[in-house]
Amino acid sequence: MTFAELKVLIHNRLQLLYPKSEINSFYFILLQHYANCSTADVLADENTLLLDNITQSIQQAITELQTAKPIQYILGETEFFSNRFFVDENVLIPRPETEELVDWVLQTYPDKTYPLHILDIGTGSGCIAVSLAKALPEAQVTAIDVSPKAIAVAQRNAGRNGTKIQFLQRDILQTETLPEKYDVIISNPPYVRELEKTEMHSNVLSYEPHLALFVPNEHPLLFYEQIATLAQQYLTPKGTLFFEINQYLATEMQEMLTKKNFTQITIRQDLSGNDRMLCARYPS
Repeated sequence: MTFAELKVLIHNRLQLLYPKSEINSFYFILLQHYANCSTADVLADENTLLLDNITQSIQQAITELQTAKPIQYILGETEFFSNRFFVDENVLIPRPETEELVDWVLQTYPDKTYPLHILDIGTGSGCIAVSLAKALPEAQVTAIDVSPKAIAVAQRNAGRNGTKIQFLQRDILQTETLPEKYDVIISNPPYVRELEKTEMHSNVLSYEPHLALFVPNEHPLLFYEQIATLAQQYLTPKGTLFFEINQYLATEMQEMLTKKNFTQITIRQDLSGNDRMLCARYPS
């Protein structure tokens, strides 16, 4: 099968499930992953013949795409903040919005030689912790997650990216003490209310871990409230609390943190124009 024939096959099998632009993206991603061909290689000669074993692997991936399984889970990896990460059904697929949160931390702390103490709560794949550890080589990074399977994935990613991170398995909702004080406490905790499920794509609902996604309608800020309570005690005097937040609950987040006496509360929008990130400080 040639590149051109593969392109026709992918479109024929996926055209009723995905927009054309996304199918084109799949085409290049699959060739990059299985045939090690860059976009430039593919465009240079679409009559290039694929080896049979590569064709079979790509056809299997297309079959899985027909079930709405996310391509990141099919390939077992994804890119985040210019780094490669293993992913499976035990962790959320890292999102571009979370890259923006990482970038905000690096803008706030540009000195790469300073030995920051960083805590990532609900680390999942480890994308936040690993990206910060890689960008800030002198930092001491600790990452917490309730899921031992998620921690196993995060540990693989730390090793893959050459970073040293302390991982702790803890249920943050049951945590009353932390190992030390931190200059940065950062979290992208579960924040999607059950009532918002109707807004989500079926591939997210069917494949990504609900433990890392959803919170009760009646108590949507429970993770934020607990983390903020811990931050009151465990942030250093000039430390900063960073959150990824539910776009519909920015006002409630600001009110909750204000009641807990946090100051310099700042909300930022993501590239889509949604309230998505928050940082705050606690007076020493």
